[in-house]
This record gives sequence, structure tokens and C-alpha cells, in this order.
Amino acid sequence: MIARLGARGDGIADTPAGAVYVPYTLPGEIAEVEQWPGHPDRRHLVAVDVASPDRIAPICPHFTVCGGCALQHLATARYRDWKRALVTGALAQAGLDAPVDDLIDAHGEGRRRAVFHARRSAHDVLEVGFAALRAHRVVAIDRCPILGPGLSGAIETAWAVAEVLTGLRKSLDIQVTETDAGLDVDIRGSGALTAATMAELAQVAARRRLARLTRHGEIVAQRAAPALQIGRARLLLPAGAFLQATVAGEAALARLVAEHCEDADAVADLFCGVGPFALRLAERARVTAADNDAGAVAALQRAAAGTQGLKPVDAVVRDLFRRPLSRTELKRFDAVVFDPPRQGADAQARELAASAVPVVVAVSCNPATFARDARILVDGGYRLVRVTPVDQFLYSAHVELVARFQRTENGRQRTGKR
Repeated sequence: MIARLGARGDGIADTPAGAVYVPYTLPGEIAEVEQWPGHPDRRHLVAVDVASPDRIAPICPHFTVCGGCALQHLATARYRDWKRALVTGALAQAGLDAPVDDLIDAHGEGRRRAVFHARRSAHDVLEVGFAALRAHRVVAIDRCPILGPGLSGAIETAWAVAEVLTGLRKSLDIQVTETDAGLDVDIRGSGALTAATMAELAQVAARRRLARLTRHGEIVAQRAAPALQIGRARLLLPAGAFLQATVAGEAALARLVAEHCEDADAVADLFCGVGPFALRLAERARVTAADNDAGAVAALQRAAAGTQGLKPVDAVVRDLFRRPLSRTELKRFDAVVFDPPRQGADAQARELAASAVPVVVAVSCNPATFARDARILVDGGYRLVRVTPVDQFLYSAHVELVARFQRTENGRQRTGKR
């Protein structure tokens, strides 16, 4: 019998030999399974003999074949409980106690960016789609219900690009992003291309009316500037740039960040990317933004410089893993926002823990590394005031969060402007 759900959304059965993980099963279910070669603690689901009352019909015909979604079969209320528990569980494991808000549903209209994989199968058939569950093979798809309307035509575009490059017999990643001017597509993995192949790709871009088509950031064709609105600012998107997965997700995270920084005159935005927080915070505070992605920082600088009514924005290229802002550099800020990649920000958290910054706002896509960094801050004298989980990766095992830390001094909270 399946006893509980694991952190990846797999059902877990407790056996004399230890825990066994069975994807696509739910607590209370009895299932028929088979061996998973090379994984003694995992099983493939063959059939559900006794179903949970929380089991519902999935919304996608590719579910359980495509590895993109883990929990389309779980009723909404239980799904939300489980996703919030990813956060509360990580905090408990780190010995942290803080109020955790209800999960915010930030799926909105759906995903605004996706990375499609293109590979030739063992039978030499071109397949374009998403990776199978914990496997290197690609599941060919013709639809995906979690994509937003702005990605209409994205799958067909990925297929068209892959078909032009199929003779290379290379594994491709094709990133498609929704912009205000249309789809922005970046191809990775193709290697150098001939002029004739580049011309074929340009024809695809013209037929599909793409805003831009690039290869490893190099422009192949551009019909219109792929721009986005971020607060008051208009940002020209760098090729292959990282964005929050949904428009609603970015808005929810930015709203929480702004709320936690509302009393600050000077804010540092660390791991800033293209500036979804910095450009909004600059509407009422001076901002210093830092990231190791030079293209993202340059785009942020241009957007800030071209927007009237913003407070000064100083955007710099800096590797915060190797050179975190020091406790001395942090003295001039009323609040610091940090939004690192999945590995967290151990070095920067240690400098923050030794600083006197009144308010620290953490944004994270990994509850485990967040909890590790939060432990460092709390041990350094901060109080974890509030944590808000945000779900923009519907049906997946990923959850975002925003947390506020307050510096304490002589037993009293330090708040606001200096």
C-alpha cells in the first residue's frame, strides 16, 4: 500500500527492505508495479487496483509518459496541501519555526516559456517534446495544456526548427518565450551552421512570424524587438534569457517583494536577472542590482535608463557565488532581496548574517536550499517573520517562496528607513 507522497510527487510504500517510490500513485492506494531496471528503490506503475478518493482524471493525454508533470491525478485541495508541505517540511528539517501562508496559485493563464528537446530515437525517428520521467529519451508531443495562450504555435515552431536541423543528428534544446511582439526562439546544441541552413531557419522564422530566432544567442532572423513590460519599464529581452515561468508568478513574487521592502529607501537586488524586482522597486527606492549574467544586467540597465520616473538603478555584473556583497558593502542598504538559482546562496547568506541590514527578503525555487540559507540568517541574529509559498509550476514538484527576515538588535526589531 502507498503510505504517503514524497518530495518529487512519487507515492512511497514502506517495505521491509526500505522505502519504495512509485510515480503516479497516491496515499492509500494499492497498485500493481514492476521493477525499474537500475533503480532498486523504484517501481514502474502497471495498474492501480484500489484507487484513492483523491484521484482525479488528468488533463493531458501525455501524462505518465511525458515527465513534465507529476501530479495531474491528485485532487486540488490535497495537491495544495502537499505543495505547501514541501515548504513547511524543509523548514522543520532545518529547525526553523515561522508562519507559513497558504499557497498562492500563480499558474495564471499558463506557462509563458518552455524548453523543447529534439532528439532522434533509437529507431532514427525525430522526436520533439519533453523528457520522459527520469530518462534521456524524448516524448514527442503535439499539445501541452499547461502552456499559456501566448505560446500558441510554440510546439509547431519547435518541430519546424528541428526538422531543418535534423540532418545534423545533434540533440537540440529549443527555448520558446512569449513576448509582446510574438515568440522569441533560441536554439542550443546545433553547433556551427552553414549559410544555407541559416537561410532555411530564417524562412521558418518568417513563416511562423517569430519576433526573433537566435542560435546560441546569435541572431538568425528578427522581425520585431522581443520586449516585455516590467512595471513601468519596457525591457528588450536578451536571447535565451531566464524569466519566471508565468506572468502571474512574476507578479505574485514581485508584489510580495515590494510589500516586504515598502519602508526601504535603498535596496540591493542580488541575483537580479533582467530585473523583475529591481525595475519595480526602483519606482520608490534606489536600487543596486547584481548578477553574473552580463546580458541580463545590460538589458536591465537599458530598461532602467529608458524609463522616466524611476529612482536611480545601479546594475553591475558580479559573481555573487565567488564575490558576495560583503558586510561592509551591505551597510548602505535598508533592505536586501536575494533570488539565487536552485543551489541557493550560502556565501551571500553568510555575509548577510554578519551584516546590519534591517530587512532581508529571500526568493527561492528550492525549499531545501532556502532552509539552509535561512538557518544561517537566523543563527546570525535574524528572525524569520513570514514565508509565502507560490505555485507557478502547476502539477510539478517545484514550488517558489518569498520570505521576510527581520534583524534584531538588543531584543528589539529594527525596521524601516535609517
